[in-house]
Amino acid sequence: MNNAVRTIITGAAGRMGKRLVALAQETEGLTLAGAIEMKGHPALGNDVGEVAQIGRVNIPLTDDLGSCLPKSDVVIDFTGPASCLTTLQQVASASKAMVIGTTGFSEEELARLKLLAAQIPCVFSPNMSVGINVLISTVGKIAKSLGEPYNIEVIEAHHNKKKDAPSGTALRLAEALAEGMQWDLKEVGVYARHGITGERKTREIGMQTIRAGDIVGDHTILFGGPGERIEITHRAHTRDTFARGALRAAAWVINKPPGLYSMADVLDLT
Repeated sequence: MNNAVRTIITGAAGRMGKRLVALAQETEGLTLAGAIEMKGHPALGNDVGEVAQIGRVNIPLTDDLGSCLPKSDVVIDFTGPASCLTTLQQVASASKAMVIGTTGFSEEELARLKLLAAQIPCVFSPNMSVGINVLISTVGKIAKSLGEPYNIEVIEAHHNKKKDAPSGTALRLAEALAEGMQWDLKEVGVYARHGITGERKTREIGMQTIRAGDIVGDHTILFGGPGERIEITHRAHTRDTFARGALRAAAWVINKPPGLYSMADVLDLT
């Protein structure tokens, strides 16, 4: 495939990384150009196809991103905030494209991400699922139509190894809801309730977090109004949902001008 998008996957031995490796092999128009893991990872040097349990693909797992970048078009990152920013710096210096699905960034880290991402074509989304991004594009309109008589709660559930809470997706949903109501999430977001809290304020967006078992990702938006409630739920059954979205974003972003894009741009939801 001479015109295939040459793709590097960082965190390639992780849960998401292994699915990205496997699905990249099945995706027409993409080819795997590199597989990166952190220094000291026990799987370094092994064929990444064997790490992903799909058989040999003749790409060794390495910690040397710099050696892979010249023969690549785009890097996909599902790691952690610090690692992602280090990778983004290298990718920007090499003038390559990037797709970021990493979550858990602080405000300072997000500011740095936006600064670096402005230099290259970069898609950043806390959730690469097509369904969840359609939901994000819709919930603000629903909130606006229902108005303040309807209390808004966001409930999210993930596996017990997830490190950040609330999830990046839940936060993005809350932002979309706040935008629809013309509220500032920093002022109306409530992230925990305990003890005697008093009556619920009208202008609140509650955020509830569940961590249990091997839940891939559930997100529910609850609108509670007089005499009725509306619940909208998205459930991801497999990480392949996110991996396919990321690979779709990788194919989309390489011909775009430098700038920070979202999955809404990839899916033409804007």
